[in-house]
Amino acid sequence: MEKLIERIIYASRWLMFPVYIGLSLGFILLTLKFFQQIIFVIPKILMMSESGLVLVVLSLIDISLVGGLLVMVMFSGYENFISKMEIKTDKKKLGWMGTMDVNSIKNKVASSIVAISSVHSLRLFMDAEKISNDQIMWCVLIHLTFVISAFGMACIDKMSKRGYS
Repeated sequence: MEKLIERIIYASRWLMFPVYIGLSLGFILLTLKFFQQIIFVIPKILMMSESGLVLVVLSLIDISLVGGLLVMVMFSGYENFISKMEIKTDKKKLGWMGTMDVNSIKNKVASSIVAISSVHSLRLFMDAEKISNDQIMWCVLIHLTFVISAFGMACIDKMSKRGYS
């Protein structure tokens, strides 16, 4: 009976597969949004102010950071929880594939969230005259929460690697 339960639990990891497929679809949608913004900006580029262009570029950077986060979570999650990816040697394999454990994924996700939050904050500050002080305050507080959380997680990870756990 115990062996059956263990096999069922082990096989249940495949329930994550649809989640990673969903993330892949999300990545496709994000890519479409990226190109939609580029296509939207091209006809207006000569009439845009410098700050307007910077806001658009920050938006593209934001989409890029979220996309990178999605790729990292999809690949690492699949490899850590479902199955190792068999990439042919003639194909270019990503250098970090197969090397990220759950803690390193967690720290990279936290760092990515801080970077994404930084871009959002910068975009907000670029339009500060149109935004209320309360919104700016909340943005800063939320960003600081992300920074402190990421720092705390990194410290805990470092302590656990040194054997303080």
